[in-house]
Amino acid sequence: MSIRIAVVGCGQWGRNHVRTLAEIGALAAVADADAARASDFASRFGVPARSLDELLADASIHGLVLAMPPRLHGETARRALRAGKHVLVEKPIALDPADAEATAAVARETGRHLMVGHVLRFHPVFERLDALVREGRIGTLRHIVSTRLGLGRFLGMDAVWDLAPHDLSLVLQVAGRPPESIETLRRTVLSDETDEAEIALDFGDGLTGSIRVSRVSAYRDRRFTAVGTKGMLVFDDLEAEGRKLAFHAHEVWRDGSSFGFRHADPEYLETEPGLPLDRELRDFLRAIATGKPVRTGAAEAVETVRILSQASPRG
Repeated sequence: MSIRIAVVGCGQWGRNHVRTLAEIGALAAVADADAARASDFASRFGVPARSLDELLADASIHGLVLAMPPRLHGETARRALRAGKHVLVEKPIALDPADAEATAAVARETGRHLMVGHVLRFHPVFERLDALVREGRIGTLRHIVSTRLGLGRFLGMDAVWDLAPHDLSLVLQVAGRPPESIETLRRTVLSDETDEAEIALDFGDGLTGSIRVSRVSAYRDRRFTAVGTKGMLVFDDLEAEGRKLAFHAHEVWRDGSSFGFRHADPEYLETEPGLPLDRELRDFLRAIATGKPVRTGAAEAVETVRILSQASPRG
């Protein structure tokens, strides 16, 4: 079966979905609140520009990718699910846990896939890091750190809701369970909402996590670190290919009433090639074709929104 997908929202990130689905050969149509923009993308990629109602009524379209303002995600996703469509929703799928759970409930009722666009979960470097942690390469996992710093993206929502979903999805995957407690330090710097934040997570049993996000940083930082009793793994997304994943065989040990440590040079590890968005969309298509679950499904989407709501309450 040839899977046909329409993209609703051709803005900053939706256009990447349009391009990638066209490359895969699964793009069926586009829609956007800006008719001129929809027409432009339709012309460029050789597909029709349609209204949302037209997409929902078209039985030949199997699924929708929603890349809209987050306040519209829940209602639109529920309409699409009830119309029999599978849905991939960009992060966050909602701005409060009740809205997220309502969408997940409709997905369960209709038997349709609901996938959240946590694209970095499909990054081959992250996948290798996650596998190495589970294999015991760094011993017992004790701490996880995710950093996302840069300048820009003032989109009418605070930095926690805009930036942290990426990092939170990675931390939750490696931790393997939701946190028991959350503490957040938020700062408004140059806009009217949170511009940077530090989120501390405690998973119990000696495992902790830390997420730092900022949109008012003079430099960019995209690092994810897993700290264990026998070393550390670092995924640096700004490094060159071949140097994005490093293993540091650092050691720390108790020496009487104090501690000793040994510093080790990084060992750069090989990883598979592949573009995260391409891999994410292919997982969505695979799930539709086979009926098997998507990797970043409704439960993960709801849990992420629940934690974000605790980390940065709105209103």
